[in-house]
Amino acid sequence: MTTSEHFPYADHKAMIREFSLGSRPLADLVREIQHIYCSDDRPWVIGFSGGKDSTCCLSLIYVSLQLLPEERRHKHIYVVSSDTLVETPVVVDMIKSVIGTINSSAVRDNLPITAHAVVPKTDQTFWVNLLGKGYPAPNQTFRWCTERMKIDPVSEFIMDKVARFGEAVVVLGSRSQESNSRAQVIAKHKVDGSALSRHSSLPNAYTYMPIESWSADEVWMYLMSAPCPWGGSNQQLLELYKGSNQGECPLVIDTSTPSCGNSRFGCWTCTVVTEDKALHGLIESGDTWMRPLLDFRNKLYQSRQKEHSEEYRNFRRRTGRVSYNSGDIENQDITEVRHIPGPYWLSVRKTLLKELLEIEKTINDEGRDIELITRPELHVIRREWLRDPNEPDWEDSLPRIYAEVFGEDLDWVEDDAGAFTKTDSAVLEQLSNRYQVPAPLIRKLLEAELQVSGLGNRRGILQKLESILRQDWDELDAINERNAEFRKLGKRHVDEIQEEFKEFLSDANS
Repeated sequence: MTTSEHFPYADHKAMIREFSLGSRPLADLVREIQHIYCSDDRPWVIGFSGGKDSTCCLSLIYVSLQLLPEERRHKHIYVVSSDTLVETPVVVDMIKSVIGTINSSAVRDNLPITAHAVVPKTDQTFWVNLLGKGYPAPNQTFRWCTERMKIDPVSEFIMDKVARFGEAVVVLGSRSQESNSRAQVIAKHKVDGSALSRHSSLPNAYTYMPIESWSADEVWMYLMSAPCPWGGSNQQLLELYKGSNQGECPLVIDTSTPSCGNSRFGCWTCTVVTEDKALHGLIESGDTWMRPLLDFRNKLYQSRQKEHSEEYRNFRRRTGRVSYNSGDIENQDITEVRHIPGPYWLSVRKTLLKELLEIEKTINDEGRDIELITRPELHVIRREWLRDPNEPDWEDSLPRIYAEVFGEDLDWVEDDAGAFTKTDSAVLEQLSNRYQVPAPLIRKLLEAELQVSGLGNRRGILQKLESILRQDWDELDAINERNAEFRKLGKRHVDEIQEEFKEFLSDANS
């Protein structure tokens, strides 16, 4: 089958001459893109998420530059794609392929375009926060992932260009028809008499949205009417959408951008929605190898539900304190008290990590090359476990878990382990039972002492010990009962602890 049988137009020049999209001739839009590009020296940053809208936008920019004389292609265009490291695997593969193709074809076509993938910092990834620190899986009220994993990496990339060039123009595939809220945000930041808008949060950055007025049907009409300007076609993208029956997850550059709250393509670990219809649709369409990913995601979703909080989550927060919903102390109404659970138990995090590694190994043994969790993340997770504020991992479990799954060791840092061992932990548990003193409390006091051991200046050690003693070390029922009584008196148990410790310090100083 020839190219003309695949597409109504063999190239973009003929299509541009004849098409009208978004209530304007396509040739007019191309001229606008070229005019804005040539009018100043501000570099462009194109947000590319791999979905239909961003692909359409990138294609328009690419073609517009192709149609410019070479001497007018005077400034660089950066294509930036955000990889959260937990994106849907088939989408990741497609984005990597497109980025590689664009970089090679831009050289071939003598275009000042380079494509880049940005990732979150290792200590801010999904797995380091969830498995390392024990953050509960995200939901609508605690969506801790978006800023760390999407907004920050892209914003840093943009601000680097702003720092180098003074200003930058961010080109997005956003459309007003996506949602009423998105249309309002677009209108709010418009610059009068200009196609550009002020960026909602980044200083000296402007946004340009070439397909702002297009409908979804018009986007597909453009994508399927001619070959990709960098080579190939958008057939794979179309099949991906047909398989999942979902939309794309937009490149998130600020908090006003919608963040995959409706089962669009995005993170396969997303628990903000009740059901991941996109992943389920891909599995139903034949990608059955992703079934373990969906099952694991569903387990994360269940771990976030209130009825499972005792099973999955520590009753203490990472501060070592037991927390309650706001307003109960102020209103002195004990019936309104609601306990707020803390991070995942360390035992839960160990189980989840082992299951994740087993899924990765099984998929790779079946012939696929996939990395569900990066090795640098494992090193950071190990460090988080060793230094966990509630349950320090004295056993140094992560190297053992990894070896059990893969039968090999990573290059673990020898002195990264804690000062205590599994045997030490067992001895402390025995002493704890004998003397009725919480073993975790003794661990934290010993660790605080060891941190300043051998130092000539032990400044701050008493304040550190005070902080540890102020934490809630009893079991939850006892803490709830005690705190309820002190609420009736208009104060909390920790207030009394603080008073007692001040008396202790006064006696020690005298």
